[in-house]
Amino acid sequence: MDFDQLETFLEVARHASFSRAAEKRFRTQPAVSAQIRTLEEEVGARLFDRSGGKVSLTAAGKEFQRYVEGTLEARKQIVTHLAEMEHVPRGEIVVGANEGTCLYVLPEVFSEFKKQYGGVAVGIKSDESTKILESIFDNSVDFGVVSLPVSDSRLTVVPIHRDVLMVITAPQHPLARMKSVPIAEVAKYSLLLPKSGHTRDALEEIFFERRLKPAISMELDSSELLKRFAAADVGVGFAARSNVVDDVRAGLLAALPLADVTIKRDLALVFRKDKALSRAALAFIEITAKLKSLEREKVGT
Repeated sequence: MDFDQLETFLEVARHASFSRAAEKRFRTQPAVSAQIRTLEEEVGARLFDRSGGKVSLTAAGKEFQRYVEGTLEARKQIVTHLAEMEHVPRGEIVVGANEGTCLYVLPEVFSEFKKQYGGVAVGIKSDESTKILESIFDNSVDFGVVSLPVSDSRLTVVPIHRDVLMVITAPQHPLARMKSVPIAEVAKYSLLLPKSGHTRDALEEIFFERRLKPAISMELDSSELLKRFAAADVGVGFAARSNVVDDVRAGLLAALPLADVTIKRDLALVFRKDKALSRAALAFIEITAKLKSLEREKVGT
């Protein structure tokens, strides 16, 4: 068996799907199936149950997964450690974050990091917060950037970014002429809301507290789609201020604060406390905290 087969096995296990694993590994489904068959022949046990049209790990597969995760993590640590013995950080770091964070919060961090550590590969895994936390624990990412609070005691939490939620509309919308708007006034219009996540939870709580019954026009799982529909005057949406600065400057969107409530979005870089961090990983934390501290001060701590 080789590392490529082991990585393919983990993708099938994580997604419970040969087709999804094939997409992630950029190969055909038959190629993935062939790799798994080869592994099963070598270890002498069935690793996946494919009955009933579903894919799930067998008892042997679950035990094998534990060893595979440990093996791949050990491989990564060996490569990084040996490189650092030469005083030149190398290897790879993988960061998990949602779409908006990848597009509007992290680019300058990645840019500065690559300037200083060009020999370190940087990977990005874009997903929702819950899955990012899962990825931290299964070691498929080194760090996650998620909304606070994070209460899991197994994680180290480093606050890096503070933002506030803005109401966003098409420039010609009636609300666009206001300097700020009460949440009750916003609730009178058709709303565009994220399907899940911190923003949705915060809004739902406020609607409940104010006894408001908003008319939800669309629920979207993409912050970019939500902005585009708001710009097309399909409805009124909400977005973090940093996510819409360029759109407002370009005249594509209007953004205004809520008059009677402030919804802050605090982001933190999180990682496992028991994880041995490389010099490059520690440098990434330092660069992120340094670049983002000024933004947090502007919004207020």
